[in-house]
Amino acid sequence: MKPLIFTYLLTYGGSLVSLFRPYVGFLIYVCFAIIKPDALWSWAIPQGNYSRTIALSLLAGWILNGCGQWQFRRATPIVIGLIGFWLVIFVGAFFAPDQDLGWQTVEPMAKVVGPWIVGLTLIDSRAKLMQLAWVIVISQGYLAYEFNLLYYTTVFIPWEFQHGGLDNNGVAITMVTSIGMAFFLGLHAERWWQKGIVFVSAGLMAHVVLFSNSRGGMLSLILTAAVCFFLIPKQPKHYLVFALGIALVLRLAGENVQKRFFQAFASKEEGGDEGGKRKENWAACIQSMTEHPFGIGPCNWPVIAPQYGLPRMAAHSTWIQMGAELGLPGLFCLGLFYGTSWLRLWPIARGKIPVDDPWMRNFARMVIASIAGFLTSAQFVSSDGVELPYYLVLIGAGVLKLTSLQAEQRQAAAYTMHPSAMAQPLQAVPPLAPAGGYYP
Repeated sequence: MKPLIFTYLLTYGGSLVSLFRPYVGFLIYVCFAIIKPDALWSWAIPQGNYSRTIALSLLAGWILNGCGQWQFRRATPIVIGLIGFWLVIFVGAFFAPDQDLGWQTVEPMAKVVGPWIVGLTLIDSRAKLMQLAWVIVISQGYLAYEFNLLYYTTVFIPWEFQHGGLDNNGVAITMVTSIGMAFFLGLHAERWWQKGIVFVSAGLMAHVVLFSNSRGGMLSLILTAAVCFFLIPKQPKHYLVFALGIALVLRLAGENVQKRFFQAFASKEEGGDEGGKRKENWAACIQSMTEHPFGIGPCNWPVIAPQYGLPRMAAHSTWIQMGAELGLPGLFCLGLFYGTSWLRLWPIARGKIPVDDPWMRNFARMVIASIAGFLTSAQFVSSDGVELPYYLVLIGAGVLKLTSLQAEQRQAAAYTMHPSAMAQPLQAVPPLAPAGGYYP
């Protein structure tokens, strides 16, 4: 009964509120994209168009309230990369060997691109970035809690573990992608209970990665930890928190988990790959890219895999399979989307670019650590249907947008005082909108 009330309240109550405050509708949309209520509580909630209902109300409220702020500034290449990626999918569907499969990707991607752009136009303050970060971490943390309950109360079989169309590897990707964000959000949260919620969520997420038996997820967890260590402020209390987190993960990684992880480096005779034909698929995808530089069409690698002597299966790598299906244009757009985020957020995270609000550095660190985890884990599994990374990059795009606009405000304020002041050190000005609270 509680899941039904929760879902209906957010769907229909949130739709009403979205007409006046569209960003609320956007946050609910992101929450539903993560937890997928009709999949999580299939025993209590009938199948329905919950996300679509929120999306339509969000779009209506966005239009009624002026369509947001379209000054993207340094986030513009990220927007271009995302739109370009969708256009490559759209065009590629016309030329795919199996067009029915190709078109199955076009609509789901449109459901990401549209709300993503709407969300970026609505982000005009630190508070909205904070709200989005909290929604992502709390939603992922609750999923991790439910999965841990499943692990401890049932006969858990990793290979049969699924959620909302994602298998055990896909679930591991979403968890490891959120851990970097949870770590930095908890590290800099102002209240002890906020830190407690976030760090417990991060611990639950890490445990899901371990018992999912996803070797790519485990490797990505190590890389995420390394990136977090490199980016954390150099203070003893921060190192202590990091050390406690590492100790917890090592404690949770039992003998079976360790054995499974080291199989990633073993030969087939020693149990590695277990017939997944990962290396064969990667080599065939690369060969396909040389033969079809503009790709074979979205979702169509399993269709042509038999032409390379392989069974009809995914390539076990998001990036290599994307290269085969969408060609060089698709890889270029993905590189523009993720690469620009990483490169332009890096100097902010490292303190090389001045910012008015220290939280902008924290957000930049969150996104960099999360992108590192996702890029690594997705190399070892085809992650179709994972929406979370797009919304993590949205936080980074919001940081670039706000810091760019605030820098322009500083320059305008300095010039207004006196034209010669442009040569003087710039003074801080208030942010674009009051920061306000940031409770989830």
